[in-house]
Amino acid sequence: MTVLDPRSPATAPGPHIRTFHPRRGRIGAARADALARLWPRWGYDIDPAGTAFDAEALFGRVAPLVLEIGCGMGEATAAMAANDPGRDYLAADVHTPGLANLLALAEREGLGNVRAARGDAVELLRDLMKPDSLDAVHVFFPDPWPKARHHKRRIIRPDVVALIRERLRLGGVLHCATDWAPYADDMIRVLRSDPGLRDLHAGFAPRPPHRPVTKFERRALAAGRGIFDLVFERR
Repeated sequence: MTVLDPRSPATAPGPHIRTFHPRRGRIGAARADALARLWPRWGYDIDPAGTAFDAEALFGRVAPLVLEIGCGMGEATAAMAANDPGRDYLAADVHTPGLANLLALAEREGLGNVRAARGDAVELLRDLMKPDSLDAVHVFFPDPWPKARHHKRRIIRPDVVALIRERLRLGGVLHCATDWAPYADDMIRVLRSDPGLRDLHAGFAPRPPHRPVTKFERRALAAGRGIFDLVFERR
């Protein structure tokens, strides 16, 4: 295992609690073709025992890096990357069909600043990424794990937030969004309790125009659920 900062409490060894449900999904012919052709160039398999993540090698340039944790089918990631060509976007997910769809979108739109990482984003952050290496981290609509006994699996919890903060540069931004009101309240409590983060909006943020509306969000709105954005900066 690569040890990036042994003095850091966030990177100290300890039990790893999964923050996601493993999902199965069929990959259609077009996505399977995109995956076979593009993964060798634009894909990255998260291996905690592997070498440290090298953004310059993966993207072919040096640029500010945005990590998207949980990209779904990739539509929002592709749209943000298209409108933000000066930064690189790395989408981490365990759902191979979604990553395949993202790569297909990136190829179709000619997006050279999009790459896909397959596996556990917490392992990527903890074992493979260097401190101060990220310009922003996006966590949009993560699993709320609504049952109390499953709250320990939420990705926005103190130990993971401390890890994300360490990987952000000074002034880097952690942007979260959820449609689950109890989780939103827990998120803001956890984020405000981290001494290295500053709330940029003194509460829930107005909906940022750069975050595209996804199919998931439209379904949430149609069901009458509110959308909560939280934007915090590393200080």
